[in-house]
Amino acid sequence: MAHIPLDWKPDLLDGFQQHTFDLGRDPDGEGTAAAVLVRKEPDDAVPVRGAVLYTHGFSDYFFQTELADFFAARGFAFYALDLRKCGRARRPGQTAHYVSDLARYDQELDLAVAAIAAEHPDVPLLLAAHSTGGLILPLWLQRRRAAGSPAPVSGLILNSPWFDLQGGAAQRGPVTQLLRLAARAVPLRALRLPASPYGDTLHRSRTGEWDFDLELKPLQGFPVTVGWLNAIRRGHAALHRGLDIGVPSLILRSDRTHFSTRYSELSDRADLILDVAQIARWAGCLGGETTVVPVPGARHDVFLSRSDVRARAYDAVDTWLRQRAWASS
Repeated sequence: MAHIPLDWKPDLLDGFQQHTFDLGRDPDGEGTAAAVLVRKEPDDAVPVRGAVLYTHGFSDYFFQTELADFFAARGFAFYALDLRKCGRARRPGQTAHYVSDLARYDQELDLAVAAIAAEHPDVPLLLAAHSTGGLILPLWLQRRRAAGSPAPVSGLILNSPWFDLQGGAAQRGPVTQLLRLAARAVPLRALRLPASPYGDTLHRSRTGEWDFDLELKPLQGFPVTVGWLNAIRRGHAALHRGLDIGVPSLILRSDRTHFSTRYSELSDRADLILDVAQIARWAGCLGGETTVVPVPGARHDVFLSRSDVRARAYDAVDTWLRQRAWASS
């Protein structure tokens, strides 16, 4: 895909810039679509040894400046992508995070990777993703390889990737079948799901330490729609059949799951959203060299855990980078 020169403007985060990709008509019928590429403002005095593109999860957007600082300190040009209908890219009247097919995201991923490669040619490009982003990126890499045009990517870092639907097999099967039928009739219908204290553990207005825009990332998240969850289940099925993404991957996850509707001390030291056993089970489906690191006491977003925990997570990333000569020893 040809690179289009980018028009960088100040971002809502200090020290960052953004460019908006016009994606044209939304195939799901909600006006015109856009995606927003964010970058940490480059320091021309620091040599660039690589680049990183980060992709967020559901009910999320890029605000993790500490993550960007970590990579920048190691010589990586840092970029993040707010996908269509998500975060900075959502337009009035659009259903937050809604797509009927995860392949819709291929368009902005292709554009983002081409733009980064043009700005930083001849350096390794790493992908990083959280939760739903951790499902989207491997599927995109697989589609690129299957089409005979593998993405110019050297490695993949996944932070609590969403590899399966929560619950037992007896629940997942019937739910998936119902979603297939309902997605044809009422794709935008919102599902009634239990509340979670996860948002409270993160935001500084509650028990957390992070300051993020509650319009872009509500404490209780955006509604989960039937059509979107059906797209996720189709993505899960493709993953479970086995992928060959063609690059080494690092998977970080918590060492425990704690599903609860009420806050407790354990809420700060467990994954409240995903079943970590499922992450462990399906990690091998990526193909190639895969390193899985359980991080004791981690939250669902490992890099938003308490300071002592995320320090261990960053050490794991540092080790993985050094083993591949992508960071200095």
